[in-house]
Amino acid sequence: MRNIKLTIEYDGKDFNGWQKQPNKLNIQGTIEEVIESITGEKVELNASR
Repeated sequence: MRNIKLTIEYDGKDFNGWQKQPNKLNIQGTIEEVIESITGEKVELNASR
């Protein structure tokens, strides 16, 4: 397993918060899906401020 630090900024007005929620658009789920589509690996993000 490897750890990668990402620093991101986003406009969340079209999302339902950061955390994954069933059947709702959210930042965490969206980023995880994009990373998986690029790398072919399933990832789980952990956030901190």
